[in-house]
Amino acid sequence: MKKWDVSAYQDIAVGYAKALLEEDSPSGFTARAVEKAQSIARELGYETRINRKGNLTILVPGNAHEEQLGLCAHVDTLGLMVRSVTGDGKLLITPIGGPLMPTLDGEYCRIYTREGKVYTGTILSLSPAVHVEDDAATRPRDMQNMYVRLDEVVHTKEDVNKLGIQAGDYVCYDPKTQFTPSGFLKSRFLDDKASAACLLTALRYMKDKGLKPRQDTRVILTVHEEVGHGGASFPQDLDELLAVDMGCIGDELTCTEEQVSICAKDSAGPYDYQFTSRLIALARENGVDYAVDVYPHYSSDASAALRSGHDVKTALIGPGVHASHGMERTHWNGLKATIELIGLYLEGE
Repeated sequence: MKKWDVSAYQDIAVGYAKALLEEDSPSGFTARAVEKAQSIARELGYETRINRKGNLTILVPGNAHEEQLGLCAHVDTLGLMVRSVTGDGKLLITPIGGPLMPTLDGEYCRIYTREGKVYTGTILSLSPAVHVEDDAATRPRDMQNMYVRLDEVVHTKEDVNKLGIQAGDYVCYDPKTQFTPSGFLKSRFLDDKASAACLLTALRYMKDKGLKPRQDTRVILTVHEEVGHGGASFPQDLDELLAVDMGCIGDELTCTEEQVSICAKDSAGPYDYQFTSRLIALARENGVDYAVDVYPHYSSDASAALRSGHDVKTALIGPGVHASHGMERTHWNGLKATIELIGLYLEGE
């Protein structure tokens, strides 16, 4: 029998993922997603804290207290913000993080005003009609050539202003989450709410089985990873930091959606050699389906922590996610492998 086997936890893991994914949370607009994660952690009996930046820390007592282990994932996502309103009432936009803009053409969205009102709309090309514009099919799909069409009767900038919509308002687009009978979880923002769900599921498993990590542990869910500084305010007393973020899939990479990816190096540089080697050994010796890869265009909260001067060993794992920053997809087997490797790390020597 495997030391960690979460086969029976599919509904729990997918349920946690869906609960997080249904909360709009682009970087800087994350309070509701944090509240959802905090509620789950408190239901499991864990003490929580939220720092000034908005990161959620879940305190997990261990069997020993000499060291502090840290695990992190992020619940902030990609998004958009209103940058200006045109004379005829279109909302022009600016990115939050790095959304893959061509995939947003035609997506439904919500606009949140500073006064708490929520309006709906559609993200479109500035040449949206094939029967009218010659370049409807060829116009670039980028920030300078796309806008939000409000689902309100507006014909002028003044009409939009009367609704309370202004520059700086968040535009959040639908995640379109589905879990298929074949075991695929497909949704926007699996980067990184799928990983956050893996961490919460690991905590649930430990509670159900009466397990504790080998050392006192802090599980940290950050809210600025997509803009580069989510891990900059981590506690300074962490001895190790395991970032759980999406695993990359694509050319020259070996990971699939059914595996946990162990990252040896990303664009910020290599992760700790001994730490990463230990994770590889844990996966191999315990029958966890894994792949080791180098990510060409990637950086994590662990990298942000190191850039901020933290003296900590870091490593990175995560479920294989296809089509990152677009219409993403992973598989229950990849989530399962990630949860099990998290658990083996927490209990292992």
